[in-house]
Amino acid sequence: MQVTPSDIIYQDEALIAVNKPIDLPVHKNDFMPADAEYLTKQVGQLTEQPVFPVHRLDSKTSGVIVLAFSRDIAAILGKQFEQREVKKTYLLLTKGIPGEGVFDKEVLIKKKKKRQSAKTGYKTISSIDTVISYKKEKNVSISLVKATPETGRWHQLRQHFAMNRTDILGDTQHGDWTLNKIMTELTGVKRLLLHANSLELLHPVSKEKISLEAKMPEAFGIVLNQLSGVQYSLV
Repeated sequence: MQVTPSDIIYQDEALIAVNKPIDLPVHKNDFMPADAEYLTKQVGQLTEQPVFPVHRLDSKTSGVIVLAFSRDIAAILGKQFEQREVKKTYLLLTKGIPGEGVFDKEVLIKKKKKRQSAKTGYKTISSIDTVISYKKEKNVSISLVKATPETGRWHQLRQHFAMNRTDILGDTQHGDWTLNKIMTELTGVKRLLLHANSLELLHPVSKEKISLEAKMPEAFGIVLNQLSGVQYSLV
C-alpha cells in the first residue's frame, strides 16, 4: 500500500498526521527485506524530510497516525501517549451486538509472554441482522462499534472483543475464521475491519488541542450493505 498526498490529514512544521493504509508497517524491523515498504519511509519520501514515529498502529489497522519532524517533537508527543493524555477513538465491525460498557480483562503481551492490565470503553453505534448460520452460530448480527481504549496494549481491542465473543471481523489471529471466510466470499472484502478513527492531543508547540480524524473506510459500508439481511448457512 502506498501513502499519497490525499492521505495527509494535517501537516505543519512540527508534525504530520496521515491516514495509514492497511498492511503497511509503521517502521522497519529486522525481519523485513532491505527494499520493504513502511510508513516512515513513505512519508519521508512524500515530505522530503526525516520523520519520526510517535505511537504505534498495527500493520493491519488503518487510520490516524501521527509522525514528528524531529526527535524532540516525537519525544514530547510520545510522552502524551505514555501518560494517556491522548483521546483515541476506533471504529470496528464485530460479530453480534456488544452493547455498551468497558472491557477490563488482562490481555496477553506477546513479546513479554505475560498478561497485563488493559481497559477499553465501547459503544454499539448500529447493527444489522443477517441469516448467516454456521457451527453453533445462528442468524449472526453484525455491529458497527466505537471503541475508546484507555491503555495501549498489544492487539488490545482485538483481544478484548474476542474474549467477549464479539470478534472483530477480518481478524485472522484472534477472531472467527469461519465468519471471516463467509464475509470475504459474500462481499470480496478481505481485511481487518478495525480503523483508528480519531485522535485528540495537545500540539507540542502551540499547546492547543488539535483533533485529527480519518473517515471510515469504504470496506465498512460494503460489508454492512451487502450482508444486511443476507442468507447463508453451513449448518
